[in-house]
Amino acid sequence: MAGETRLKRSVREVLLKKRDSINPVEKREKEKEIRRRLYRQSDFKKAKRVLFYVSFKSEVDTMLCLKHAFDINKRVVLPRVNGRKDKLDLYEIQALSDLESGFIGILEPDIRKGRETKLKDIDLVIIPGAGFDDRGSRLGYGHGYYDKLLSGADRHIRTIALAFEEQVVPDIPTEAHDIGIDRIVTEKRIINCTGKRGNGV
Repeated sequence: MAGETRLKRSVREVLLKKRDSINPVEKREKEKEIRRRLYRQSDFKKAKRVLFYVSFKSEVDTMLCLKHAFDINKRVVLPRVNGRKDKLDLYEIQALSDLESGFIGILEPDIRKGRETKLKDIDLVIIPGAGFDDRGSRLGYGHGYYDKLLSGADRHIRTIALAFEEQVVPDIPTEAHDIGIDRIVTEKRIINCTGKRGNGV
């Protein structure tokens, strides 16, 4: 996002290097534990329609999460970058074959196959990020897409971040427009965040 602070860029660079350096074998084991913890969350169990993300590069892999969601009859929604309007559009998909290569090579819903969906119809948002702290502060990738999406979201919509322990730090630099999250799932713990969305923390 234009005008973001030098501190944010510096912290993001450090955290992404840490995430990128995780050994592939260790990463798969961590992801297995993260999935196990996610599936046990009451918010996940209760959610009928879930907004996921398709993992990219060294993010916590979500493909098995998507397959599991289909297997247990959840309605799966994924974001697609709308470059013209500089925002995320949401589409419900019926199968992984409904995806195509999109923004910077990330798999996104094929608009010819997906059904456009509004955020108000989502029960749970599974959100990516570069880094987090235990107050719920989130450091994204600098585009501001999720901050824009979640600003003004209904309070019934819960947000869960999937992250490796390497991505959780004592303090994430934030600005007034940054949107916090409700919970973080790592391979070691569930962090119930005291900072809530929309308070600028």
